[in-house]
Amino acid sequence: MKETKLTAKTRAEKGSASAGRLRRTGWFPAVVYGEGRPGLDIQLNEHDFVVMLRTHRSENMIVDLAVEGREQPLKAMLKAMQHHPLTGRVIHVDFYEVSMTRKIEIEVPVKLVGVPTGVANEGGILEHVLRTLEVQCLPGDMVEEFELNVADLHVGKTLRVRDVPVDAAKYKVLSDPDQVVAAVAAPRTEEEEKAATETEAAAGPEVLTEKKEEEGEAGAEKGKEAAKAPAAEKKEKK
Repeated sequence: MKETKLTAKTRAEKGSASAGRLRRTGWFPAVVYGEGRPGLDIQLNEHDFVVMLRTHRSENMIVDLAVEGREQPLKAMLKAMQHHPLTGRVIHVDFYEVSMTRKIEIEVPVKLVGVPTGVANEGGILEHVLRTLEVQCLPGDMVEEFELNVADLHVGKTLRVRDVPVDAAKYKVLSDPDQVVAAVAAPRTEEEEKAATETEAAAGPEVLTEKKEEEGEAGAEKGKEAAKAPAAEKKEKK
């Protein structure tokens, strides 16, 4: 596992207003949770944090978190990140303090390696069904991904969780061993392509017709109400 260091400052102010002011200075709020103690509110430099993320292919990482004013850095696992919905900038991070001798549960991405023979020679389509494995391991054994070689995969064949090469001495796989990870599907025949196209074409007008009918009914109702209104007004005048 790659060693990662990050410097942080303690944070006294809370609330959305103070968080907004903090972000305008190039820092953002974060919190470190720990078993049996309240969360520690901290602030991180946005540039330093983003640079750190770029050195990792996944978010599975243990950080040596040096908090200003504390003698020893905290060993913390990145648990969650919040991003701004428009800009995509990181606006908040949750860490969880870990013990390097206690096992944790994480999800590790599965990377497919190679070009399946079923795709290259048989015209099949590669389907990546399960993209992460849930495993239990020590923090020091965390990895960014597991690789699964799919080069020998033929059309109609699958690779399952039990086929992913995992060091059993380090990792206990919690995912269902029979869960399909990758498969090569047969290409559609001309008849299937034609049938799918006809189905999609048939589905379109139905939706439009229903919409027009709804609009027609709504218009008719409005017409009836409009016709009633003058009659009601004449009655009132009498």
